[in-house]
Order: sequence, then C-alpha cells, then structure tokens
Amino acid sequence: MKLLYETVDARRNLGFIGELQHFGDFELIEWDDWSEGGLGLLVDKLAGDTVLFRARRPEVARHLEDHGIRLVNRAEVNRIANDKWQSYQLFLLLDVPTLPTYREATEFPCIVKTTNGHGGSEVWLVDAAEEIPDTSSPLIFQPVVQHQADVRAYVIGTEVVGAVKRSSSDSFKANYSLGGNIEKLIPTAAQEKDIIRIARALTSDYIGIDFLLLEDGRHLFNEIEDPVGARSFYETHQENIAKLLAEHMRKLEKHAPFRREDRPK
Repeated sequence: MKLLYETVDARRNLGFIGELQHFGDFELIEWDDWSEGGLGLLVDKLAGDTVLFRARRPEVARHLEDHGIRLVNRAEVNRIANDKWQSYQLFLLLDVPTLPTYREATEFPCIVKTTNGHGGSEVWLVDAAEEIPDTSSPLIFQPVVQHQADVRAYVIGTEVVGAVKRSSSDSFKANYSLGGNIEKLIPTAAQEKDIIRIARALTSDYIGIDFLLLEDGRHLFNEIEDPVGARSFYETHQENIAKLLAEHMRKLEKHAPFRREDRPK
C-alpha cells in the first residue's frame, strides 16, 4: 500500500505517518509535481497499489482514478469534502439537519467562508457587506447560530470510531489547531444515524464529519473533512485511529477487485 502526501503536509504529519507505518505496510510518497508530466510519472509510481490519498486535490484524484489507481478516499469524496457548497448540497439531498448556507449574504452579522478552506482558515465573522473579504475562491455565507460546541465525528467505513467536542471561550472558531478546547463526545443515536447516512452516501473510507451542537441538544451538519486530521482524536481517545485505519486498508486490499497486475495482457 502507498501513502501519498504533499511534502509540506507530510512534514506536519510525521507522527501520524509513523503510526500508520507501524501498523501497516505503507510506502510514503511525497509529491509536489502536479504538471501533466508529473502526473504521468505519479501514475506509473502508484500503479497496482491501493493508495491512501492525503492531498486536497480533487482533479488529481480523478485523474489517478481514471488511470486505474484505487484511492482511499475515492475521488468523489475528495471533491465533495473540499467544496463546502457541494457538502451542503449533499446534506440537503440526504435530508439531514443542516446549517443554512447561501451563495450571498442574506443577513448580518454572518459567517463567511471560502468553499475550499480547511482547518479553520479562511473563515470570517463579518458585520457588514463592506467587510466581506475579496478572495480568489468562491464564498459561502452562513448565519451566526448560537451553539454550545462543534463536534467532529471520525468515521472509518461506516463505523463512527470516535467524536470530539470542540469549544472556545474567546473565538467563534473552535478548531483544536487554533487553540480550542476539546473533550471526547459519545454521539446520540440520532447523531450517529445521520453521520452513517452521510458516510454511506459518500462511500467513504476515512473522513471527518463536523456538526454544530445546539444549546437544546439538536445538531446541524456543517462540513466534511478529507483528508481529516487526527490530533484531537489522539488527545481524547484511548483507541489508535492509525491502527483502525490500517486494519480497514488491509481489508480493502484483500477484497480489491481487478488489481492491475491480475488484468489480462
């Protein structure tokens, strides 16, 4: 099996990479050449393997799949998870409780996000139209909703392997990487049912699904993360998510159909 990261992200995730390699036979591939020629070389390098794809590059994922490379997660998951507007459309289609999201501001104050931001970056609380940032990426707009915390559920296959409740006393951003407070959360039956519905619809292998936990206990889905970081999981859970993911990957390898080396010449 191969593990694909961009170089900068690989340097930031050496601990997780080491854990994966401890529990599974993963060859790390660091790659930064997304030119036509570079993609040709990458296809040759990955041929015949299941690849844990840890880049936020939907077009690259699609290109690799079109050339017979089996990705975890598949390209369609990467496309939807890295476009907040597409994630919102999926939530609507599945009829799960969802944070209202718009293409333009309908009220102020509001939360403004780029559609492709991640990790709490490119998110702004704005009080007036003139404060809307000028960005090269499309924007989405969401109302300011009072809530007690936001939650990230970690899903491997169709199993919720853990969830982290994130809150902040001095910022509307609760990401752990930005200094938010975290604690383990056990999802309710209703929350777990909706989380699994999303994972099944995506046919995902390893994702994070984020929702707001409202003050009355209800939940509103917000975003999907692929690739998802596991730092907050390790801080709050006894289980080793790298081990769980490696086990899942071995099952995929065992049952993978039409492996390239088995195809007729």
